[in-house]
Amino acid sequence: MRHALEGVRVIDLSHVLAAPTATMFLADLGAEVIHVEPPGGDDAREFGPFVGKPGKDSSGYFISLNRNKKSMILNLRTEKGKKILRELISVSDVLVENYRATTMRKLGFSWEEIHKINPRIIYASICGFGHDSLPEYASRPSYDMVAQAYSGIVSITGPEGGPPCRVGSSVGDIISGMQATIGILAALRYREKTGRGQHIDISMIDSLFSTLENAVARYTIHGEIPGPL
Repeated sequence: MRHALEGVRVIDLSHVLAAPTATMFLADLGAEVIHVEPPGGDDAREFGPFVGKPGKDSSGYFISLNRNKKSMILNLRTEKGKKILRELISVSDVLVENYRATTMRKLGFSWEEIHKINPRIIYASICGFGHDSLPEYASRPSYDMVAQAYSGIVSITGPEGGPPCRVGSSVGDIISGMQATIGILAALRYREKTGRGQHIDISMIDSLFSTLENAVARYTIHGEIPGPL
């Protein structure tokens, strides 16, 4: 059976969990995903449990998120590495990354620069606070626990009357990865009609806040501050 995204090439500049979740879904749907890792490899290669002897190629955590992908090492701090990435951008459909909001611009790969290289490319970025956040927040790193705390989801999680609790799964990463996937699919459809690419800006905190549903409605309508249930 032909897959829906057969023929779509994705440059995957991701690490650990949020963006790798998005590119995992794209690969499952048939896209060609090229996972571009830094010289030391994706940090997730160091995470257990390990299949057999611990090592960069035996992390069960890494394997579970990077199935169906190709991998290559590229040092984007060198001119040679940047040249190779520009060549990849020129022949690809999607680029996904989850660096801090300021990192890609510092490397010379802002949305504006990428769009010049390939006006049809879809550039999806995932970070804690979003690229359009206040400057003092845009450069801040964020992991799942930070996103859970800022979004408020910990305040409604746990036993009734108890203290706030982190959700057991890394939902800040996973949900933002899922929302990035939805955005990429919509952008691919938009490109079919217009020929133009887009920048998809995903904030982990926004993604989690969007899941609070009735808790937000109760506060907005009645001023009630929900607690753990």
